[in-house]
Amino acid sequence: MDGTLVDVLFVLSGFVFLMGGGEALVQGATRISQNLSVSPLVVGFTVVAVGTSLPELAVAIEAIGNDAPDIAIGGVLGSNVANVMLVLGTAALLGAKSEGGEDVKRDAMAVIVATIFMTIFVFRGEVPLVGGVVMLSCLLAYYYYTYTRAIAGDDEYEFEDSWLPRNMSVAIPACIIGGTTIWLGAKLLVDGSTSIAETFGVSEAVIGLTIVALGTSLPELAVTVVAGLRGQGGVAVGNVLGSNVMNIMGIVGIASIFGGGIAVDSEFTRDIMVVIATSGFVVTAFLRGKEFSKIVGSLMILTYLSYMTYLSGLLGALV
Repeated sequence: MDGTLVDVLFVLSGFVFLMGGGEALVQGATRISQNLSVSPLVVGFTVVAVGTSLPELAVAIEAIGNDAPDIAIGGVLGSNVANVMLVLGTAALLGAKSEGGEDVKRDAMAVIVATIFMTIFVFRGEVPLVGGVVMLSCLLAYYYYTYTRAIAGDDEYEFEDSWLPRNMSVAIPACIIGGTTIWLGAKLLVDGSTSIAETFGVSEAVIGLTIVALGTSLPELAVTVVAGLRGQGGVAVGNVLGSNVMNIMGIVGIASIFGGGIAVDSEFTRDIMVVIATSGFVVTAFLRGKEFSKIVGSLMILTYLSYMTYLSGLLGALV
């Protein structure tokens, strides 16, 4: 029982660290956007998205190093589904709104391009080394393009308020500390939850497909919850769109370069179709200038939970 109590404390501490880190990262990103005269959406798409995608990168690199490419590919696909359905659904449920415009549509198109890349590689059965180089190069080029458009004044936006001083010497450390705290919180939460699940006899397959897979998306969820509660929709939406692009173009690209190419199991054909469906739903809404209502957000969360239940095999046991 003492061990279980420690695990529960790990879980609770993990949530506290995630929310605290998310607050620091969001506030730091907001001040960075003000100091650089760049929209919060752009900062969310780049600085925040990269920071919250670091757990996926760590998992992917470790998986490739251990000759387990399925973990790397599965983590990216699962994370992208979680981001658009669970994380963005949560933002909608909290009432977070993002001002529509060309910047949101531009980033939504980037998600389409990234998904097309991943779809091709899944059906090819591999992510070749050259494919990883191309994806990473395209990602860096898009970041540069996005930033130049922002500083040229092409994007329209309004800055959110922040309790941090408007000083880069404070904003940058806040982002670094926030990102580090998020990493620690995610580890505590995943370790504690996994141990609790094992204690109560939950299979390793269920643990891997639910708690562990969800763990790498917790940073995005933490940042989005904080941004949503503070009404900073630009950071929330930018974080989701940017993380999905970063997961494919950046993480799969880097992992492919690191491993000299990655084999992709045919089993992922099912999951890439889910990514296409969920990302397509969200991107279509953004391209049409539609906002997600709280009801739609609730349905998105329920859809994600149903998908996770299906993957874990619990759905068949319940029917």
